[in-house]
Amino acid sequence: MSGGPGSDVYPPEKRSAVMRRVKGRDTAPELAVRKALTRLGARYRLHRKDLPGTPDIVMPGRRLALFVHGCFWHGHDCPRGARVPKQNRDYWVGKVERNRARDATSRRALEDLGWRVEPIWECELKDEAGLAKRLVNLLEGSRA
Repeated sequence: MSGGPGSDVYPPEKRSAVMRRVKGRDTAPELAVRKALTRLGARYRLHRKDLPGTPDIVMPGRRLALFVHGCFWHGHDCPRGARVPKQNRDYWVGKVERNRARDATSRRALEDLGWRVEPIWECELKDEAGLAKRLVNLLEGSRA
């Protein structure tokens, strides 16, 4: 490891170990959304593998599927989502684009099946009152 401008702060085997620990389900943002939904009295199911994209949270009776997205990983237009690592830039730009394309494909497939699909962004969790209001609107909107 040279430590020069193009090098990673970890050797490749350590970087692989760090990346393996990045969780895809039961993340802190997902748990925060689930807690907020529970406070609102909403009933939901988790990670329905029989639905396109395996939504994080599903409310079958409301035909509502929620994806809790990390801003960086899914390319949100907030400051954290717009950040691109200096190391291995081409890889990360491609990775986020592939994630966005997969998200769009999953969304279209769910909508074609008659589901309402909503992403909840990690940055939205900073405003608990705003998140609660958005969730109430989603829950009320599905009863109409």
